[in-house]
Amino acid sequence: MIHLPFFLAIMMLLNEAPKPSFEAQVLDDQIEIGYGLAIGDVDGDGKPDILLADKKAFVWYRNGDWKRFVMVENLTPNDNVCIAARDINGDGKVEVAVGAQWNPGETSDDSQSGSVHYLIRPDDPTQKWEPVKLHHEPTVHRMRWVKANKDLFHLVMLPLHGRGNSNGEGDGVKVIGYEMQDKKGLDWKHWVIDQSMHITHNLDIVPNKKDAESLYIGGKEGVKAFHYANNRWSPHPNGAWLVDDYGFGEIRVGKNASGHQFLTGVEPFHGPTLSVYLPDGESFSKENLNRKVLTFGMNQGHGLATGDLLQLGEDQIIIGWREPNESGEIGIKLFYPSQDHSWKEYWVDKNDMACEDLKVADLDGDGRPDIIASGRSTKNLKIYWNKSN
Repeated sequence: MIHLPFFLAIMMLLNEAPKPSFEAQVLDDQIEIGYGLAIGDVDGDGKPDILLADKKAFVWYRNGDWKRFVMVENLTPNDNVCIAARDINGDGKVEVAVGAQWNPGETSDDSQSGSVHYLIRPDDPTQKWEPVKLHHEPTVHRMRWVKANKDLFHLVMLPLHGRGNSNGEGDGVKVIGYEMQDKKGLDWKHWVIDQSMHITHNLDIVPNKKDAESLYIGGKEGVKAFHYANNRWSPHPNGAWLVDDYGFGEIRVGKNASGHQFLTGVEPFHGPTLSVYLPDGESFSKENLNRKVLTFGMNQGHGLATGDLLQLGEDQIIIGWREPNESGEIGIKLFYPSQDHSWKEYWVDKNDMACEDLKVADLDGDGRPDIIASGRSTKNLKIYWNKSN
C-alpha cells in the first residue's frame, strides 16, 4: 500500500520543472578562431579529451589537467578548418583526420583551396603527429568518421561549394568518402558519395538498426539522408530528401520521448532561425516531419548539438551563435521540451561565447553530458559542467 504523503512527494518530483544549471570553466582564452571541435580519447586513458582545429594549429587538451598539446601546426598557407576524431579500430585511441587550406572564395583551383590530411599518431601523443596528404576538393569544410557497417568506417568530407561554383550556382558539391587502406595514408580509396547539392555546410551521423550509421547532410537545398548498403552509400530508403523547402546550415538529429528521431537545424546557412522537425508517428521521412520554429533571435547560428542534458528521457537542443543579434547578444542557449509540448529556453552562456562550434559529451563520467564550445571573436575554449538537477 502506497502512503498518500509518499505518493504526493513522488508526483511533485515527476511534475517538477527541470532546472538547468551549468558551471563554466575556461580552458583557453587565447585561441585564434576555434573553427572546429572533436571529442575522443587521445592518450588511451579511458577519458574523453578535447581536440580543436584552430587557425594555424591542430591541438588537443588532456582530460583532467586540460594541458594543451600541439599535434600539427602551419600545415597549409591558409587556415585550418575542421577535424574528425574517432576510435575506428577498437584500440581505445582516436584516429584523426583534418581539413585545412580554408579558402572559400576559390572554388576551382585545388592547389589554392582545401586540403585533407590523415595524422599518423606518434608513440607519445603529446608530441607532434605526422600529416599524410589525401585527395581533396576545393573549399574543404567539414568531415566525420562514419560507421558504414559493423566492421568498416569511412571518413566523409564535405566541401562548402561545388567545384567552380559562384554564389552557390554551378557544379554540385562532391561529398567525398574515404576508406583507409593503411595508416600511412597510401592508396586510400576515395569516391563521390553525392553531387546533387550546392553549398553544404554540415553533417550528422546517427546509429541505425543494422549496426551502422546513417548520414545526414544539410545545405542550400535542405537536408538529404544516406545509408550504406551493397558496398555503397545510397539515398535513404524512406526518401533522400527530408527537407527541401528550407536551406540548412547546422544540422543535428535527436530523439524524442518515444525514442523516435527528430531533426533540428539552423536555417538558412548562417541564419537567424533555429527550427525543429518533429515526427508524426514512427517514420522519419519528409511526409511525417512537422516544422516548428524555436527562435528567430540569432545572428550567424554556428554551433548545434542534441543530447539529454537534463535527464528527461528525451533530447534537448543546444545552439550557439557568433555575432551579436538585434539585442546585442551572443552566446549559447538550451531549448528543452515541456509537458505542454512547448519549448523552454535557458541561457547557458550570455555574452561571453561567440560560438564557432560546440559539442556535447560527458567529460567527468558523472552520467550528465557537458557542453564544450569554442568562441571566434571571444577567442575562448570553455567547458560548461552540467550541474542540472
